[in-house]
Parts: sequence; structure tokens; C-alpha cells
Amino acid sequence: MDLNTIETLRRARTREDLLLAPGETFLAGGTWLFSEPQVQRTGLVDLSTMGWKSIEHTPEGLRIGATCTIAELSRISPRAGWAAHPIFFQAAGALLASFKIWNVATVGGNICRSYAAAAMVSLGAALDATALIWTADGGEYVLPVAEISTGNGTNVLAEGDVLRCVDIPAHALRARTGFRKIALAELGRSAAVLTGRLDESGAAVFTVTASTLRPRVLRYDALPTSARLREDVRAADDYYTDPLGTADWRRAVSAVLCEEIRQELLLWT
Repeated sequence: MDLNTIETLRRARTREDLLLAPGETFLAGGTWLFSEPQVQRTGLVDLSTMGWKSIEHTPEGLRIGATCTIAELSRISPRAGWAAHPIFFQAAGALLASFKIWNVATVGGNICRSYAAAAMVSLGAALDATALIWTADGGEYVLPVAEISTGNGTNVLAEGDVLRCVDIPAHALRARTGFRKIALAELGRSAAVLTGRLDESGAAVFTVTASTLRPRVLRYDALPTSARLREDVRAADDYYTDPLGTADWRRAVSAVLCEEIRQELLLWT
């Protein structure tokens, strides 16, 4: 779509370039930005020219640059001991998009758009990822990716905040994982995305995304019983209804699919 209100385009190369003027907004992949009118915007600030590395291996785990594309992340090569590696492609596949979108849409953009079915939010929540946020006043802070979204398309980020990178800890990369998604239509947007993780310590983490307005992260010292997990999954208070599914259906299938994941992870105990 042509954005006929846009008058300026700036290519950011330093952090000072990220200070927004009135009417400006950030441009990463632009797959959502160019999908509908942005009548309140008069300028774009391109983040792709910041030169951030897409993927960095660190002693603490894995760092994903905000401008890393979904396609790049889906093709990431595993390292020795990365039992969680399959979930990268699985989560990317939960994003309803053509290969063209995959090659342009960014990890940071998907997280910051914060839709309930945001595939990179599902991935981040599953692997205890944290986000480094740069603030407009020159500061920065870190918070879990699972805590960025506050609703379907809303989040805690302030005007001018920039998601710089996402960090995934090594212990999560070494964990065994399970993944399920469901949609009412074969090519429809994900109506529920469920993940499970079994850490080397024996601790277990389950996440409910897409079926709830914001991510739900359930933590246990060990794999829970079937009854405990079902009760906890069904207890979330923000399952929602839209043309892709009713709240009651989303609640029911989320519980069923989490149990499938639990059974899968039991094989590793």
C-alpha cells in the first residue's frame, strides 16, 4: 500500500538518529506498516541501516537482532546441545505469511506489533527470552518478551522506545521442547499456539499464546500432572472470541494440546 501521508524517510545509523520527530515512526520490515493507512504518520525512520547483527552466539546463549528476519531465524543452524532447536522453525511456521513476508518481516517488528498470534512472541515466551529496549531519553531496560504484550495489539512500550535485540538463555536452548498450533482454516491465522519445555534441571514451562490476549507462562518444579496442567491452562481469564474461534473453543483446545505436549515431554524423563 502507498502511504500517501509520508513526506520524509530517514535512514538511521546511530542511536541519535532514532529520536523521533513529530509524526515519525520506525520502519523495520514494514510488512504491517504498509498493510493499512497510517494517516497520523508523516515520516519514517529506517532501522535496517543500523547495522545490527541478525544472530550472535554469546557465552550466555543466543542474541537475535531486532532487524533479523523471520526467514533468517527459521534457518538458524543448531549448536551442540541445542535440544530446543526445532522450535525456531515451528514458531516461524505459526506466522501466517508467504515466503515474501518471511524474508522481510522482522523478529523485533513482530514482537512490537504484539498481536495475540505474534509468532515471535510465542517463541520468546517459550524460551524465557528477554528484550533489550532502548528508550528515547538515552536509557535502556530489559524485560521478558512474555511481558511486553498487554493485549491483542497493545504493549508496554512507550513512544520512541526501540527493541534492540532479544536474548535467549543457554539453559532454554538446551531444554527439550514441544510445540502445537491449531487454526480453524488450513491457511488461517493461528488460533492457539502452545509450547512446553523441560529443562535439564527437571523444571517445566508451558506457554499459552494466540488463544489468549497476552502470553500465559506456567512454571513448575517438575512436569505437572495432567489434572494440574489442565486446570492451570483453563484458568486463564483472557481467552477471546473473534471470527477465528470462540473463547470456549480456544480454552478447550489449549488444554488438550498442552496435554499432548506434556505426554511428549514425559518421554524424556
